[in-house]
Amino acid sequence: MTAFLTSYTFLIGLMFGSFYNVVGLRVAQSEGFFSSRSRCPRCGHTLSWVELIPVVSFLLQRGKCRSCATRISYLYPLVEVTTAVLFVVSLMMFGFQMELWLSLALMSLFMIVFVSDMTYMIIPDKVLLFFLPIFVILRFLEPLSPWYASILGAIVGGGLLAIIIIVSKGGMGAGDMKLFALLGIVLGVKKVLLALFLSTLTGAVISGMLVIMGIIDRKKPIPFGPYIILGSIVAYLVGESMIDWYVTTLFR
Repeated sequence: MTAFLTSYTFLIGLMFGSFYNVVGLRVAQSEGFFSSRSRCPRCGHTLSWVELIPVVSFLLQRGKCRSCATRISYLYPLVEVTTAVLFVVSLMMFGFQMELWLSLALMSLFMIVFVSDMTYMIIPDKVLLFFLPIFVILRFLEPLSPWYASILGAIVGGGLLAIIIIVSKGGMGAGDMKLFALLGIVLGVKKVLLALFLSTLTGAVISGMLVIMGIIDRKKPIPFGPYIILGSIVAYLVGESMIDWYVTTLFR
């Protein structure tokens, strides 16, 4: 892979990441992301193109609004850079194959969900419904083996979360359940189970550390979406290797 192609993909990822920030913030509040220009949430200042350059504007403005000096959330550059990195990783892993487009769509979904869940603790149905036909079509063109793995993945992913919600009496949200059902289409049964395990593990470890450090209150609800995203990215990209290693070690 040439340096030019890598750099180009990274820049494209930055631009899409900036857009996903807008989508994640506005769709969760039922706002149209094309209906109005971006503005400062504190003073209402309409942002010029100079203030909308991914990462660069944040650095030039030292993380503050040019109009009212209110500190800009680090969520914006984080999502932009993370999207860019995930786009490059997808290209490096899959090249110009059909799976690349599925990977890019999956990473896009993750970034939008990350923004909305971190900000409002909402995983919007509109976002999930938008990506549903995309995943179905791409998985039809690039099917798992066996062909029904995607169907079972959706049933298992959504079904397990539904059971957890019932048993825990609302310990997780319906948005998490719907997201896992959607992920099952992409990941299949084995990887969606691995994603659930990794999500739960990382959620317990990271949340526990944050509680011990006093950063979060154990009595306050926390968004589970980011942990789902982290576990699912690992399962999607290196899940086969992890499962093969586990089976080989277990039955050696």
